[in-house]
Amino acid sequence: MAHIAAWFTVPHVWLVIGLLGQALFASRFIIQWFKSEMEGRSIIPVAFWYCSLAGGVVSLAYAIYIESAPFIIGQASGLFVYSRNLYLIFRERAALRAAVEHPEPAL
Repeated sequence: MAHIAAWFTVPHVWLVIGLLGQALFASRFIIQWFKSEMEGRSIIPVAFWYCSLAGGVVSLAYAIYIESAPFIIGQASGLFVYSRNLYLIFRERAALRAAVEHPEPAL
């Protein structure tokens, strides 16, 4: 037990955080594949973007810890893409909901 406790150093904890970020990021492909198989066509579910965002944030934290400028830039720029996609999805859903709740009168 003392050996396990001795393993929990700051670098090892950050290593686990980095691996967790990569696992979250990789899980998005499993989710996309599973959902596409269920639908019988290629789709990108909203969960894909949430996993992208979560994995990106965790990986960015790790990149900052290891002070890797290329990794930081790559992860930070990806966060804009993931956030923008989620924004577009929710904006579209809100517009569809508004159209159902307040339909335009037919001419």
